[in-house]
Amino acid sequence: MSAPQGLSAPNRRLFLQTLLGAGAALGLSACTAAAASGPALSSTAPLPTRVPSGDSLTIASALGAEQLQLQLSGLIKQIPFTVPSWPNISAGPDVINAFRANSLDLANNAGIPPIQAHYQGFDTRIVAIDLTRKPSYLFATKPHSDIRSVAEFAGRKLAFSQGQAQGVVLLRALREAGLKDSDVQLVPLTSDQFLTALEAGQVDIAPLAISQAPAYLNRYASDGAHTVTTDVVDLLNLLWAPAEVLADSDKAAAVAAFIPLWAKSLVWVYENPSVWEDEYYVKTQNISAAQAQQVTALSNKPLLPPSWDEAIAWEQETVDLLAQGGYVNSFKAEVLFDRRFEHLAAAAVPVEYRS
Repeated sequence: MSAPQGLSAPNRRLFLQTLLGAGAALGLSACTAAAASGPALSSTAPLPTRVPSGDSLTIASALGAEQLQLQLSGLIKQIPFTVPSWPNISAGPDVINAFRANSLDLANNAGIPPIQAHYQGFDTRIVAIDLTRKPSYLFATKPHSDIRSVAEFAGRKLAFSQGQAQGVVLLRALREAGLKDSDVQLVPLTSDQFLTALEAGQVDIAPLAISQAPAYLNRYASDGAHTVTTDVVDLLNLLWAPAEVLADSDKAAAVAAFIPLWAKSLVWVYENPSVWEDEYYVKTQNISAAQAQQVTALSNKPLLPPSWDEAIAWEQETVDLLAQGGYVNSFKAEVLFDRRFEHLAAAAVPVEYRS
């Protein structure tokens, strides 16, 4: 895509429509009413505990990771329903479009996609929370860069994905450094375009996932590429689903049964790093064992809290941050959470993974 040099406030709505595609454009007409009145569907029925025979869920598996961690841990055999497919869908805009098309029931994302879905007038709920205390993204520079701090982002071209976690991490870093959006040039891209944009020098900075950064630096560090260290975290790693799925008692029961297995699989990956490095990073992502170890060293210990209060407060801060920049309309973040599911992940893991 041809990226403009920056985003002015009047163009943010147009950018959102372009970035998120036709589904977002259709949903924007309903966003004001949705933000004012709350989600259209309500999950007030008691949480069902029995998964009926023949029930099914289509679950996103980004780059095959979720499915593989369940397979390697043996937990996949405990799923009490059918998973007809594990589509490789990860980017928030793509997940929202798949939800809209009724081709996906459950996905693993960060905190920003549910906010964007709400802004579009599409009703979803968060059903499980894993808190990340260490940064999940690193700010990488293009080759031959002299940028050493976030303060030096002023006037530079920054890769910006409004509909994804990387965009909010960037906005938080700018705020902490005392910079406004107008102090930089936000170049609208999707996260899968970040590496190419850095390599070509189309942007000065891009937030890369910790799984991407080692390979990029191993290739371009000799040419002056490096990372800018910050303590900015993307707190929420979550499971979420369309409210319509959760309003179906059979599917809600399946989601409730899956959450403990998801939580246990996160713990299994953390406790079996060498197996995960070899089976996932080396064999499926085609990176070296040394690079895989670098990624693992940056990874977060799972934290599955029994209370979602911190997560809701964080999501509200994110809503407020985006609203201040004119990217979304303000609303109460608590409407994004289905607290019927709140206890399930924490109850499934040992106490050291709860706080």
